[in-house]
Amino acid sequence: MAIEVGAPAPDFELKDNHGRTVRLSDFRRSEDGADGGKNVVLLFYPFAFTGVCTGELCALRDELPSFVNEDTQLLAVSNDSIHTLRVFGEQEGLEYPLLSDFWPHGAVSRAYGVFDEEKGCAVRGTFIIDKDGIVRWTVVNGLPDARDLDEYVKALAAL
Repeated sequence: MAIEVGAPAPDFELKDNHGRTVRLSDFRRSEDGADGGKNVVLLFYPFAFTGVCTGELCALRDELPSFVNEDTQLLAVSNDSIHTLRVFGEQEGLEYPLLSDFWPHGAVSRAYGVFDEEKGCAVRGTFIIDKDGIVRWTVVNGLPDARDLDEYVKALAAL
């Protein structure tokens, strides 16, 4: 079962497509308020180089200022290796972090309740997490069903 709205977002530490460590907690507002933090659009997708996934990630690329700016950070997570994600990101011109939930296989996807044990990959889950680390909006679609980016924009505007 996926993490619900109002729940604290499970923290994680994953490597991106360039081998850099990315922690969800790095985007949280500091307790003293000196660092305002960023809202996070956390997007899980099954696999790089597949039709629906490529379409979704390229649509995000084409609307990037809505999802990567001074207030918001997009993080896309799959169970692919960092090497696969590096080639995929370069081929598609994706300039936002592609995070590898490869090992332990699907640990972060499982923490968010979006890992399909039979298929061995994440389903299409999206979580909008506010600057305090609380899930404020979510949608989970099956493997073949693309998500509507306009819904992300509306959810971010409501924060």
